[in-house]
Amino acid sequence: MDRLSRLQQLLEESPGDLFLLFAIAKELEGRGDNEQSLAYYLQLLSLDSDYVGAYYHLGKLYERMGDARQSWDTYTKGMEVAGRLGDTHAYSELVGARMQLGDEEDFA
Repeated sequence: MDRLSRLQQLLEESPGDLFLLFAIAKELEGRGDNEQSLAYYLQLLSLDSDYVGAYYHLGKLYERMGDARQSWDTYTKGMEVAGRLGDTHAYSELVGARMQLGDEEDFA
């Protein structure tokens, strides 16, 4: 059984497990299945919008999919969450990723 199948089996046994949703999204992303990966990231954040680690990876996925606006918005939301949670590491990663896209004038 490959890693994706095993993760999906574990998710069936523990529906709504946030880490498993994240792991499946990353596995699908690594396989180039952007649409399925996106669906898992969005499901994860719909269950827990404070899962701060997902925002960076979701933003990068949007970048690879060519949607800079959605990427910018995702990084911005992640920065808000990280700031509220006091997660300075995640906050700085999100700031750096967003800065690479441009500045606020580009997305106003």
